[in-house]
Amino acid sequence: MTRERGAAAKAKLTHPGKAILAGRFTPALASTLVFVLFSYVVYEVCFQLLDSDCFVLWNPHQQQSLAALNICLTRSPTYRHTHKTQLQLYEKANPPRYRGITDCVSQTVRHHGVKGLYRGLSSLLYGSIPKSAVRFGVFEILSNQMRDEAGKLDSTRGLVCGLGAGVMEAVLVVCPMETIKVKFIHDQTSANPKYRGFFHGVREIVRTQGIRGTYQGLTATVLKQGSNQAIRFFVMTSLRNWYKGDDPNKSINPIVTGAFGAIAGAASVFGNTPLDVIKTRMQGLEAHKYKNTVDCAMKIMRHEGPAAFYKGTVPRLGRVCLDVAIVFIIYEEVVKALNKVWKTE
Repeated sequence: MTRERGAAAKAKLTHPGKAILAGRFTPALASTLVFVLFSYVVYEVCFQLLDSDCFVLWNPHQQQSLAALNICLTRSPTYRHTHKTQLQLYEKANPPRYRGITDCVSQTVRHHGVKGLYRGLSSLLYGSIPKSAVRFGVFEILSNQMRDEAGKLDSTRGLVCGLGAGVMEAVLVVCPMETIKVKFIHDQTSANPKYRGFFHGVREIVRTQGIRGTYQGLTATVLKQGSNQAIRFFVMTSLRNWYKGDDPNKSINPIVTGAFGAIAGAASVFGNTPLDVIKTRMQGLEAHKYKNTVDCAMKIMRHEGPAAFYKGTVPRLGRVCLDVAIVFIIYEEVVKALNKVWKTE
């Protein structure tokens, strides 16, 4: 009897307006929570190293590097986005410009100071709220139309809805945001940086290249964001359906939601990092070297080999898993809070 009642129950739908509103709150809350958690972990690790006996055996340069790294990492996890982009921007060289993440951090701090770790951050901050609002809003609009009679969304339809949400956020928000961010980071590494800040940089890009200059790599961005959200929502929908079983309205503990989000984030990283590398190259200051997205992919394969398509995987994996987990937790909890004060059924 219980099973029959559970099977007959119809899943509650999320109003698109709530999704958009929750999407607007999510980035700020997620950033705060990530900052607190990440700062605590890094502080504890660095404190143990600084307090250990082996620290006195390190040379002064190593000691200074660890101290600087401690300061940089406890400021914000956004530094990993900068390093991921820098690793992806540079083609194969002999010797290579960066020997890995640690060397990338060290060189950036040495030549540009701690401030260099946050180049391109302003474009991410300005774009994070509309991006999240568009993503969740479009997903709920599409999913509400594609659910079955019981209100259940299967995995395949979840993938399609995620694809639609990813494409829409790519066109409306992500492409101009990412283009500006990549140009800022690439400009920092040039001999004579020309951008003095976010607004100055945007004015210069539009003045010299027109609005089109903020939409470089649109095809690669649409492919990357579309596949990104398709994979994430496919995994999240699959895991949610498995967890809920015959009861579509079964509540999911935030910790479980976070675990599902981390798995979805990891799947998206391994599934579309090659597209992320191509997108980054197409949006850099040397994008003129490539005729189009396909030409970019072919040149990377020809000159650098298949391993180049996975540059920046490690820093991206750490950032994305934590970010997706926290974003889904906060989104679900904000929607629950809105359901109590905003009755739409």
